Amino acid sequence: MAERTVRRQARGLKRMEEILDAAELVIAEVGYPDMTTNQVAARAGMSPGSLYQFFRNKEEILDGLVSRYTDDRQEFWAARLAEVTPDVPLEVLVGQLVDESVRFKSSSPAYWSLLHGSATGDRFAAASQRLHEDIARRIAGMLRLLRPELTENRALLMGTMTLSVVKAVMPMITTAAPERSAQLVDELKLVLLRYLS
Repeated sequence: MAERTVRRQARGLKRMEEILDAAELVIAEVGYPDMTTNQVAARAGMSPGSLYQFFRNKEEILDGLVSRYTDDRQEFWAARLAEVTPDVPLEVLVGQLVDESVRFKSSSPAYWSLLHGSATGDRFAAASQRLHEDIARRIAGMLRLLRPELTENRALLMGTMTLSVVKAVMPMITTAAPERSAQLVDELKLVLLRYLS
């Protein structure tokens, strides 16, 4: 009996991941505001009624995506923080941050849609704001490990600015031809390195 329950729960979790995968593809195509649960259900290969067993509406799907992204990014930042010591050159840290941002943008396009959420005060903007704050805090933590003399407020301001610069340049990087994209990545690293120095 218990084994059957565990298998059912595992299938349920797998199905939820499939729904979130489908939602990510729909958001990447049409954007969150235009996404419908029917589109997500169709992309996931299920009926809308089946989808509603897991997510009652698109806002719950959004919450699921935010949780997924937050968990994934927390693992990434925890691994980066574990590697940071005052001996790590800032250039290496900036390079890792930019390269990972480009990689993650390619593998998780809906994440960037959320990160660029509009400031309309809706749930989408609130989710976007939560992601911004989490990333800025993690960048600040890395900066304080590298430069212990930084106050918490100064490090957080620098983390916020760093994230804003990456966000501003990322659409140019991902839409440019490969050679131009590589040039933009190098310039972004240079800008961040000079700012953070």
